[in-house]
Amino acid sequence: MDLRAVGMGLSFALIWASAFTSARMIVADAPPLYALSARFALSGVIAILWALWLGQSWRLSRAQWIAVVIFGLCQNAVYLGLFFVAMQTLEASAASIIASAMPLIAAALGFLAFGDRVGALGWAGLATGFVGVAIIMGARLSGGADPVALLLCLIGVSALAVATLAVRGTGSGGNVLMIVGLQMLVGAAALAPFAIAFEQPQITLTPRLILAFAYTTMAPGLLATVIWFSLVNRIGAVKAASFHFLNPVFGLLIAAALLGERISLTDWLGVGVVMLGILAVQRARQAGAGG
Repeated sequence: MDLRAVGMGLSFALIWASAFTSARMIVADAPPLYALSARFALSGVIAILWALWLGQSWRLSRAQWIAVVIFGLCQNAVYLGLFFVAMQTLEASAASIIASAMPLIAAALGFLAFGDRVGALGWAGLATGFVGVAIIMGARLSGGADPVALLLCLIGVSALAVATLAVRGTGSGGNVLMIVGLQMLVGAAALAPFAIAFEQPQITLTPRLILAFAYTTMAPGLLATVIWFSLVNRIGAVKAASFHFLNPVFGLLIAAALLGERISLTDWLGVGVVMLGILAVQRARQAGAGG
């Protein structure tokens, strides 16, 4: 793995982890589903216009359209929708740690649903990672964290894992930005009715909200996607996914620095265990893919 790939992986992990802190800022001043639907609509239009400028096509294969719908619903509407709702009461650091468990959940579901080979190292990584999540969730619950919010995050990250498995092997065909943009429009359309039905469009327009919304739209929404697919094209999906083991620690540090969230020794212990678990699972996948 060359230095450029390392830099891309670190950048992706940092941007991905920062999304939870910016989301926490957004839901403090705006209703979560309205804000997220608007963000998807804006990001989607920007991505599609960018894709057209690059010469990408609207004409997708059947498999690509399936990926658009599944990811638009599962990742954007369910995963992010539930996380945004949960972060009205849940700290960004806790949300980022739960979201970091996605590779573990995906690996476990891959074994159960598709019979994927896991191996001794993979099983050890899964067990270790889930123990780390349990440590953190137990500490958060005993510290007064909202159990409903934690449950929403667990449902959301499970939906993302299911979507990841459902569309694996689906190529972008050179239409990465077009597919991403269409997925975002699907998410916006899916969330809008729920926002109208269950939320009041009451927004406190603050500099924090404006900056956080702009950052979330452009950085995690678009820039991270471009970096991710470029990294996958450079070093492969299995090696690229290894950078996910950095997400929990980046999430904790960013939430502490920007939101002043208190991070306990138990949190750090749990994060260390989760990181080891994710790294072990990814190493097992890399070995299974032939290095």
